[in-house]
Amino acid sequence: MKILRFLLFPFAILYDLIISIRNFLFDVNILRSISFDIPVIAVGNLSVGGTGKSPQIEYLIRLLKNEHKVAVLSRGYKRKTKGFQLVNSTHSAEDVGDEPLQFFKKFDNVTVAVDANRTNGIQQLLKLVDPPEIILLDDAFQHRKVKAGFYILLTKYDDLYVNDFILPAGHLRESRKGAKRANIVVVTKCPQNLSDTEQNKIIKKLNLKSNQKVFFTAIDYDKKLKGSGEISIENLKNKEIVLVTGIANPTPLLNYLSEENINFTHLKFPDHHNFTSEDISRIHTVFNGIESEEKILITTEKDYVRLKDKVANISYIAIKSIFLTDEKLFVFEIQEFIKK
Repeated sequence: MKILRFLLFPFAILYDLIISIRNFLFDVNILRSISFDIPVIAVGNLSVGGTGKSPQIEYLIRLLKNEHKVAVLSRGYKRKTKGFQLVNSTHSAEDVGDEPLQFFKKFDNVTVAVDANRTNGIQQLLKLVDPPEIILLDDAFQHRKVKAGFYILLTKYDDLYVNDFILPAGHLRESRKGAKRANIVVVTKCPQNLSDTEQNKIIKKLNLKSNQKVFFTAIDYDKKLKGSGEISIENLKNKEIVLVTGIANPTPLLNYLSEENINFTHLKFPDHHNFTSEDISRIHTVFNGIESEEKILITTEKDYVRLKDKVANISYIAIKSIFLTDEKLFVFEIQEFIKK
């Protein structure tokens, strides 16, 4: 790996130069950023891969939806449609992307839309008969053409951006300096027993500005499966499990099932994978090859929206983001921004 990074380092320098020039042009207003008259909160990361954006967006939806008209605007990664799409009940994951469809199906009275051009997407949302009062931008930290009012930067506990390199030598979309745009940095996917001492070490390592705040979150798994069959996690211990994942980092889920003493066969697919007929045949072959009658096919919540119409009798494990400390302060920061 060190040799590969060494070989790719010149390309990383070139990429860094291009991105740095672009950011500088936005910073000095040579390239134009558009701001809007309603609260816009952008959630994103510096690195490629899964840092827990969907659970963070869902946390914000739960926090805000009872008091405000909330809209979520996403790019709609790997969707087959183009342009602005207002997600509705006829859409599939192939039409609008798995995460936007998940948000739409999970939350009532929340508008969900997709548009790679976030400026146009916001403008279209504001033209609706019942326009939103708050817009959450999913995966938009590098989308400089929109100037959000509040930026939440996510970084994964076991893969902090300060320990990474810029593409292609590493996994960073831009240099670590980009973190200065964040109002809040959330260290995600932490162990739930992360000590104060370890948190302070991470805060020191991140070396943020005095006006930036750091929070620590963990993933919490529902204790009961949803989807085709509702069964408690506790009752999975006596069954044969086939787990299908198409997410960037399934390791936390694998660790959770192992800690719960659940035996499983894991079928791993790439992130945001569009399951083909061959993939479905493979899933059926593995599942039907288990002779035990006590067998269950499960997947992640994000994968479920892509699989539920292709695979019968499949359930999923829902997740949510929980704060280890200072949740009230996080809520206060969001509410104060909205008030202003």
